[in-house]
Amino acid sequence: MKKIVLAMTTILLTLGACSTPNDENKQAVAQADSGQAAIENIMTRTSIRKFKDQPVEQEKVDIMLKAAMAAPTAVNLQPWHFIVITDKQTIGLLSGQQPTNAPLLIAVCGDTDKTTMPDGKGKLPDFWVEDVSAATENLLLAAHALGLGAVWTGAYPAMDRVADIANVLNCPQNIIPLAVVRIGYPDESPAPKDKFKEENVSYNKFGGKKG
Repeated sequence: MKKIVLAMTTILLTLGACSTPNDENKQAVAQADSGQAAIENIMTRTSIRKFKDQPVEQEKVDIMLKAAMAAPTAVNLQPWHFIVITDKQTIGLLSGQQPTNAPLLIAVCGDTDKTTMPDGKGKLPDFWVEDVSAATENLLLAAHALGLGAVWTGAYPAMDRVADIANVLNCPQNIIPLAVVRIGYPDESPAPKDKFKEENVSYNKFGGKKG
């Protein structure tokens, strides 16, 4: 998958640097291929819980954080904060009843100080949950695209779990852990689950049928 994404990026950059009579067609083909690679990345991502004894490069951490912060956010408030954890003792404290050999954790948190509307007229106190969830999914997809494995371990709204994580990470009151993502190079290769079910889809109204 990493090779596919890099190949598509190279094609797009090459097309952008050149100008030929068939330039528009080439760009259309490249965009279609890139779109297929993106869909494949989504469909093949799965939770990874066993990792190799290999650190994650800082360059990849930076890319994952940038991808996470590219998520949609209500009124562009960006009410998130990310805590990157590589310290083994801290990883152990955060693992609780589910020990992990992941070399990297990222705690994805909401920042309730960033929920005030831009004009100062009111707040969006609960939308941070949606925004930070979207950022977490972006983080997972970026990890997969980079050849890494990851698993989302939930915290919020289990407030005892939130309190434990916040205590370990010395979070102030406005920083609320939503999830802790465990990341590393996979040491397992579980098959992705096909989760599509027709009964979970309605059209036009609840229970409405296709066509």
